[in-house]
Amino acid sequence: MTFPEPYATWFPDATFDGSYGRTEADLRAVRPVPAPHGFADRWRRWRREAAAVDAAPVVLSTSEEHGRRMSVVEHAGVDGVRLRAWVVEPLDGPPRAGVVHGHGYGGRDAADLARVPDDVAAIYPVARGLGVLNAGIGAPEPTPEHVLAGIDDPERYVLGLCARDLWLAADVLVSVVGALPLYYVGESFGGGIGALALPWDDRFVGATLIVPSFGQYDERLAVPCLGSGETVRQHVVRHPEAREVLRWFDSSTAIGFTEVPVRVEAALWDQYVPPQGQFAVAAGARALDLAVLPAGHAEYPGSAEVTAAAIRGGREHLERVLAG
Repeated sequence: MTFPEPYATWFPDATFDGSYGRTEADLRAVRPVPAPHGFADRWRRWRREAAAVDAAPVVLSTSEEHGRRMSVVEHAGVDGVRLRAWVVEPLDGPPRAGVVHGHGYGGRDAADLARVPDDVAAIYPVARGLGVLNAGIGAPEPTPEHVLAGIDDPERYVLGLCARDLWLAADVLVSVVGALPLYYVGESFGGGIGALALPWDDRFVGATLIVPSFGQYDERLAVPCLGSGETVRQHVVRHPEAREVLRWFDSSTAIGFTEVPVRVEAALWDQYVPPQGQFAVAAGARALDLAVLPAGHAEYPGSAEVTAAAIRGGREHLERVLAG
């Protein structure tokens, strides 16, 4: 199999084409999936229900690391399960904003400060079921089991629960640092569930979604991949009725309901999250800042420089949003 350059040189051992034969022009033409009837009403109901849940945060430990105050906090999820997260605060003076910082499907084992300015507070929630803080809590940990948990019922599907848990994480951050403008950052899995959660919580003033997952299921389900989407694709082949449940959890659909500025960092090659889904999320955003990356979920010549530039771009976007 011959891949387009530079990918044939960069990824000579790849077993399939992570560009899926799409050029950048092709990807920019991908459209979001239209919302099913009642989509907004259902998500707004979930938001109201989450607002009635007491996050009841408890600080488990506090330390000073990397010039910040860092705490491990336990809090409620939308169904009452107790989850844990890191909260980071400036040491000198009150923060001027707050960041809710999602993560990829591998979970997280530490707070990543690269996209959070020194004078901004942040919460680093760990999705239910995922490591290191919440392994097996509220959902199974192995990715093939996690991504299918509750897929027979929109009210119980794990992706919806994880997105709704983000609102409780925001509650925790506000309870710690006060009512500040909130900005969302999320990569891959975190980008997808952030896109699902963002439109329904008016505390958020902007977001950066990095190679976001769960976008454009019509496209995702049509191609193989190495990520969680392959588990879902194979499940839908066996259980076609699951496609109807997934309509409620398409990040390209959801993002169209927010009017706040959104930066999407979308990759032209990605074997884990097909690029057509990432670009569909970008197409759905109304106030869009699009950064096109050569590849996602991969290392390649110059990738460190590309990542550093993307981080700078994300921080610049945050600053523009906060400046109004």
